[in-house]
Amino acid sequence: MNKVAILMGSKSDVGVVKEAYDVLSALGVKSEMRVISAHRTPDEAHKFALQARDNGYSVIICAAGKAAHLAGVIAAYTTLPVIGIPIKSSTMDGLDSLLSTVQMPSGVPVATVAVDGAKNAGLLAAEILALSDNDLALKLKEMREEMKRKISEDDEKIFDEFH
Repeated sequence: MNKVAILMGSKSDVGVVKEAYDVLSALGVKSEMRVISAHRTPDEAHKFALQARDNGYSVIICAAGKAAHLAGVIAAYTTLPVIGIPIKSSTMDGLDSLLSTVQMPSGVPVATVAVDGAKNAGLLAAEILALSDNDLALKLKEMREEMKRKISEDDEKIFDEFH
């Protein structure tokens, strides 16, 4: 199965959401992006969530701004892991989206990353999949090691420059 659905409430979210797609692609994880709105296409959201497992998805990432109900609506109709990305809006600088995504009732969980945190959403989806995929777990470990090397190099450069 190991396929991730990346849903966004509006095409305008694609600039942020693409980071999740990119990190999953870099790790060799198949993902597909869709525009499905909890408010403007609720029947499609309902249908997608009910059929997600049968359509081969293992994890669903949902990005939405303002009222940001997409992740919660999807989570209400599936037992697959749902990761919410609150999208920064012009109205409240993303706080409205964050609160709408993170404040889920007991029994309907949505894992929530930072406002515009699509890269972390992709990484979290990959970590969930890596529970049953040793090759993916190794790729994630290598990615973390590369981050450590980069920080160590940056530290050395800064230390040399300001010592």
